[in-house]
Amino acid sequence: MSVGPPVRLFALGASHHHTPLEIRERFAVAPEKLPSLYEQLRATPGVREALVLNTCNRFEIYTVLEGHDSDALLESSLCDFQKVEPSEFARHRFVLRDGAAVGHLLAVASGIDSQIVGETEIFGQVKSAYSHAITHGTVGPVLNRMVQKCFQAAKHIRSSTPIGEGQISVASVSVDLTEKIFGPLAGCRVLVLGTGDVGEKTAKAMHSRGAGTITVLSRSLDRAKVLGGAIKASAGLLERLPEALAEHDIIVGSTSTTTPLVTGTMVRRLMRSRKLRPLFFIDLGIPRNFDASLAHVVSVFLYDLDDLARIADQNLAARRAAVDRCRRLVDEKAARIWEGIEPRLGHQAPLETSRELQTRRQVV
Repeated sequence: MSVGPPVRLFALGASHHHTPLEIRERFAVAPEKLPSLYEQLRATPGVREALVLNTCNRFEIYTVLEGHDSDALLESSLCDFQKVEPSEFARHRFVLRDGAAVGHLLAVASGIDSQIVGETEIFGQVKSAYSHAITHGTVGPVLNRMVQKCFQAAKHIRSSTPIGEGQISVASVSVDLTEKIFGPLAGCRVLVLGTGDVGEKTAKAMHSRGAGTITVLSRSLDRAKVLGGAIKASAGLLERLPEALAEHDIIVGSTSTTTPLVTGTMVRRLMRSRKLRPLFFIDLGIPRNFDASLAHVVSVFLYDLDDLARIADQNLAARRAAVDRCRRLVDEKAARIWEGIEPRLGHQAPLETSRELQTRRQVV
């Protein structure tokens, strides 16, 4: 009896654990390039299924691979797409196989692998990534079962442990930090750049804490108006940014960009007219929205995602027992999920049939 080529579950990526912010920026995929990445994955020999998770703190690909050299071909294809030297990617990337890949996805979806441990945004980001993969026809029976079971387990972990108490999120940590610097926000003018998930939640958090004036700028005026209407904020196009800077005290950047939207030169010129009145920048973007040189301008405060994570870590000690309990649950549930997935690896339908999932999927 002949034995076919090996089929296995494989996860490849880079995250905040071993990859500094300036390198994560280079690995991140702009939303408009995601369809091209999926097209390349479909064309990569040995890739049977694929799901891309692309967030502020991680770039990860979960795949079902067939063949002895398919992992090397996948990594080479990814580096070619990202225009990153393979040797550089190898210094920062992680590789997980089979049950370890399941455990990692479950830890990610549960929030315990996040840079801000216990944060709430990541579950929605995994759901969105799963939906996109289905749309691009790269989810088959193995990834479908793995993701659905991980969703169920992650919900149980978050509801049965204190890991998510306090609704920890990038948005909530950002607003907490803002209040520590400015005090009550009633007299503050807030400018939010971007209307994606993180930008929307941060704008709403600022509104709920009583921010006096909020302006939302986006590349889409319609989206800016929708968010602005929900929180009684002004709305406009991102091209208004230079003039809007002078009118606000707190600038939140969460939009997609390849170059910084605000530079040190712009802010130095602005600070002369502000008479050194403090200006606070919160950079939630990958790539970053604001140039790092802003931190050296007098009376300007700049915090990025790594800074927010360090602040959140100071409050983690009180929840350490909850984190340890979550990790035990992740290990137990991941092992059971893997037991259900492993037998399916040898009985896969061709990747093209995964499009059928679009008509019968049920995203949890």
